[in-house]
Amino acid sequence: MPVQPRTSQPAPAAADAVRLEGVSFGYGETHRALRDINLTLPAGSFHFLTGPSGAGKTTLLKLLTLVEQPTTGRLHLFGQDASRSPRARLPGFRRRMGMVFQDFRLLDHLSAFDNVALPLRLAGRKPDSYRDDVEEMLAWVGLGGRMDDRPPTLSGGEKQRLAIARAVVNRPELILADEPTGSVDAAMGERLLKLFQSMNRLGTTVLIASHDDALAERSGAGLLRLEAGRLVEGAA
Repeated sequence: MPVQPRTSQPAPAAADAVRLEGVSFGYGETHRALRDINLTLPAGSFHFLTGPSGAGKTTLLKLLTLVEQPTTGRLHLFGQDASRSPRARLPGFRRRMGMVFQDFRLLDHLSAFDNVALPLRLAGRKPDSYRDDVEEMLAWVGLGGRMDDRPPTLSGGEKQRLAIARAVVNRPELILADEPTGSVDAAMGERLLKLFQSMNRLGTTVLIASHDDALAERSGAGLLRLEAGRLVEGAA
């Protein structure tokens, strides 16, 4: 596994990585994607977020990544009230996260190597200090032979693996992943699950949104379930 960045020490972990208190999100009273969510993810925990399409899984991840703000309620990240923080502070929260989106959000003009290296560069590390980490991570996700290729030349499954490598290479405090195994075969799905489990054993809090109930059950992780915008299993 890649090592902890050498240029800085990680901030002390809060007791809870995530805490939602009465969180709802939507437009008006008639369209609520999330309703009265109470949820706590202790630091170092591992959970799968399940539920049918349209249940609100992606919306919840958008709130946790601060793409959206709650309509009502409070969202706490790393012991701080992120729902009341000024916009200038939001990048500070995001730098402590690793995020895997369904649409990948890779930079097409950069090589696979440089896409994965980007969080390390933004953290201030020099290329000589992170080359081995990036190469090791690309090899782990099966892209060791594609590190010079750019995203447009990769398949959907390869892009998925590249996005996961980028999300975890900096060993973030919190990993949020939206259907991270949805574009890969079963064998690679199991391999990627082991990667997330390895990160969790190192102390990272992991939340994976997935339709794959069987994978969630095999993971041994805590299970959360959303239905029609309400948390019906795993509520705080």
